[in-house]
Amino acid sequence: MKRTNTFAVRPLSHNGEQLLRDLLDASAALWNEINYERLMRYNDEDGFEGDVWDANTGRFEGKYKSVLGASTAQQVIRKNSEAWRAFFRLKNQYHDPEDTSVTEHPEPPGFRGNENDGRQLKGVIRNDAYTVEWGDCSRLEILVGSELKDRHDHTGRLRLEIAGDPNWPDYEDQGRLDLWYDETDSTFRASQPVTVSDDARDTPLADETAALDIGANNLVACTTTTGEQYLYEGRELFHRFRDTTREIARLQSKLEEGRYSSQRIRRLYRKRTRRRDHAQEALCRDLLERLYAE
Repeated sequence: MKRTNTFAVRPLSHNGEQLLRDLLDASAALWNEINYERLMRYNDEDGFEGDVWDANTGRFEGKYKSVLGASTAQQVIRKNSEAWRAFFRLKNQYHDPEDTSVTEHPEPPGFRGNENDGRQLKGVIRNDAYTVEWGDCSRLEILVGSELKDRHDHTGRLRLEIAGDPNWPDYEDQGRLDLWYDETDSTFRASQPVTVSDDARDTPLADETAALDIGANNLVACTTTTGEQYLYEGRELFHRFRDTTREIARLQSKLEEGRYSSQRIRRLYRKRTRRRDHAQEALCRDLLERLYAE
């Protein structure tokens, strides 16, 4: 049975935090480079996907393995490949007249920020390149490349403190670890897929169910078989999103010919995205806590 442990992690020193940030930033940079290479080879008109896989991934792995470690560089490239396969799968479903599950044309995998505006600190660690120890002082240790070690005068693996208790501490196998920086909460987080025994359960299965209707003006309308109803309105959030979009358009209209952005415009884009993401995460957290209590 597949399950996931999600937890916050804390570097043990300022130097450790900078090392972790550099590791995740390099992971995002590698993702962006291989993604750009594949995007340039992709032809949306004829839908041919073969050229995407001709990208020279070995060159990028060689460029980043001294920073990330060879295993981590391989995993970043592999995850990007998975994202492209998922894109082509959705695209085929969209063009299949008998398949109505995909209603909007999918977009190719996106970039994780950029060097000028800041990259999204996000990476992935192979299952044998990290260890987790659960207990009173739970900790996570991850492999880093020799170049990062030298840069930060670090030896051995990077050790991080784990905050909180896992839902599934007794697992048979662990999968690839996702590691990222949550800008909303200013916290590093990790997601650990695990395989547990089929008879293991975090909590008993509930007898009641909930139905959700997702929209724009009302983000979520929820009705449960216990008779409870929850409504999360989105009008105010939508108006704020629209106002920011209009301000971005106004500023873009004042740019000199040949320019497409500015520092102020980029700040507004980041502000709009973070505000939206924070609202979505807060809504999900609140609703799940209510349903769990029911």
